[in-house]
Amino acid sequence: MTKMTLSINRFMKSAASFLVFLLFVTNGYCKNDKETKTASAVLERLIGKRANEFDLIIAEKKDSNETDWFEVETTAANRVRITASSNVVICYAAYNFLRDIGAVLVSWEGNRIDLPKSWPKYSKKQSTPFKYREYLNACTFGYTTPWWDWKRWEQEIDWMAFHGINLPTALEGQEAVWQLLWKEYGLTDSQLQAHFAGPAFLPWQRMGNINGLEGPLPQDWINKKESVQKQILQRMKALGMHPVVPAFSGYVPKAFAEKHPNSKISELNSWSGGGFESTYLLDSKDPLFKEVGKRFIEIYTKVYGEADFYLADSFNEITPPVSKEHKNEELSDYGKTIFETINEAAPKATWVMQGWLFGDNKEFWTKEATKAFLSKVPNGRLMIQDYANDRYKVWENQEAFYGKQWTYGYVHNYGGSNPVYGDLNFYRNELTSLLKNPNKGNVAGYGVMPEGLNNNSIVYEYIYDLPWSQGKESVNDWMHQYLKARYGKKTSAPVFQAWQLLLESVYSTKYWETRWWNDWAGAYLFFKRPTLKITEFKGNPGDKEKLKQALDILKKEAKNFSKESLYNYDLLDASRHYYSLIIDEQLMECVKAYQSKDIKKGDELFKKIEKYALDIDNMLLGQPLNSLNNWVKSASDYGNTPDESKLYIKNAKTLITLWGGEGHLNDYASRSWRGMYASFYWSRWKMFLQDLRKSSANNIPFDETKEREAIKQWEVKWTENKEMH
Repeated sequence: MTKMTLSINRFMKSAASFLVFLLFVTNGYCKNDKETKTASAVLERLIGKRANEFDLIIAEKKDSNETDWFEVETTAANRVRITASSNVVICYAAYNFLRDIGAVLVSWEGNRIDLPKSWPKYSKKQSTPFKYREYLNACTFGYTTPWWDWKRWEQEIDWMAFHGINLPTALEGQEAVWQLLWKEYGLTDSQLQAHFAGPAFLPWQRMGNINGLEGPLPQDWINKKESVQKQILQRMKALGMHPVVPAFSGYVPKAFAEKHPNSKISELNSWSGGGFESTYLLDSKDPLFKEVGKRFIEIYTKVYGEADFYLADSFNEITPPVSKEHKNEELSDYGKTIFETINEAAPKATWVMQGWLFGDNKEFWTKEATKAFLSKVPNGRLMIQDYANDRYKVWENQEAFYGKQWTYGYVHNYGGSNPVYGDLNFYRNELTSLLKNPNKGNVAGYGVMPEGLNNNSIVYEYIYDLPWSQGKESVNDWMHQYLKARYGKKTSAPVFQAWQLLLESVYSTKYWETRWWNDWAGAYLFFKRPTLKITEFKGNPGDKEKLKQALDILKKEAKNFSKESLYNYDLLDASRHYYSLIIDEQLMECVKAYQSKDIKKGDELFKKIEKYALDIDNMLLGQPLNSLNNWVKSASDYGNTPDESKLYIKNAKTLITLWGGEGHLNDYASRSWRGMYASFYWSRWKMFLQDLRKSSANNIPFDETKEREAIKQWEVKWTENKEMH
């Protein structure tokens, strides 16, 4: 080849490269390392230096209504080019690519990373009709995150970015603002200590359900959360997310109410069956409402910066204190005042509210009442998060919220309670049905708002793919891709067969009914405070026999995977669930046997239950996330002094057991964790069954009320014991 030919070839390559550059510039594309450095850092934390092989490009949106999209393509030079509408979408696109080629799977329980030496040929383009992908329930900040530091929050924000989330609830650090606000109104430190709940119970104090429960709240906790919230918001905004931050919804401390006897402040009935102290709601027509609400946002902005979305829920599981005669007029005024308060303090911001109340109290929230409440708020300035579609069809009953923006989603997880369940086909069918529905109104977002995290990863993986795939691929096809990414090349045909059985047995349950059976909370019967009535139980959801078939296959294939693999984690998940269901059946039979004075049969079942409970407890060594000790230790470590650690341990243990009040919240946040089976659930049932046996053997009437009270006193002592488990 002559020198002339070589020069011409070089010139042609340079010209081609220049033309490609011009094409990007003229089409509004901008490969700007500064613009994409946050997304690049997220990717680098996952795959290290190989992130340098990705060319990340943000495409300028033509207008604010343009929906998110991405394009991924591998090039001949072993590079991956991603063009997307935002940093978050870049992260989702990169993760989507890595997962599609079976190289990466990101989950709470761990990541699997096995990168190829060179990137395979790949091209994909997707868009979503949903402007927002939402995440995190107000309750998550009690059931999961009270002891999280920045390291853990950074991990979660990376997880959000990889799953395309851009509307996360961000409620940490608000007590620093409330403290400044209420002190401006003359409240003392001791009065605020009586108001703030303990760290694990703050979500319900913020929503006006409780005051002071399991407090006082240490100043050090307030300071730590202020610091971490600044880091959270900075990172979320750098990624192009829109954090939803708190606003004033009308709830005031008791001391504030006492200082303003001439203001219209309602003392509300005790929440959730009683036993909690009253809370106080400032009337929207009182001039103090706007004054306090605007001042809160002013202080919040000074501490944390401006926000686009403010969460304000005035009536979460609380019946509004309005008159029967003027119900709709007064509700209309509440809605108008909450919006105006936010609008006057932050003129471009959107008011966000949870749609939970409309399903939870549908007797009060008739169409007329809801329409009145929303009537004086501009359609584009309110976002209703209708996230309980696995339980309530609120948006359909409320005519898609009468023109307001709204988001569609699911709770899935309640209280951090973690049986193995979800319904992938339900989620797919619901989404495709929603997109076709001509009456869906102004639906702007999609996602899941779990009360607790770290469970059933496949559910969240699938749900956050749906706004992009729009349900166009079957669950089976999606699952094949997912399992290859999660388990790697050793994923055999029998493993797929086992997962097909899991889909038909456990992942075909959209709501875990057992948790509220007979008005007693608890994921399984074994997790409920013992009662004779368990003999009336009709059965757990799902197909236990198909679960057993899946389990048998998974056990047989386990030899191909390491003990530390995600495969083994999933095997343990299916196992603990299956054997917990077995315990439930045996508990019913054991109680029946003792009641019918068949002591021999009762004793045999007693021994079997004990063995299963202790075996599950030992088995869970392989699931570090599912550990009472980890939860309690993280609480203890968050304290700076022995007294703080003691308080946090009691908060941590009380939340997942007694909860509080005199209603039915005990065991609401029950956990299928190592330590809970042996030290808590079996201990209670052992006491109960032994006393039932004694009364049966001696022909003495069994006093269940007295027994349950004795067990409750034992529970109190258990929560006060600061030892690890």
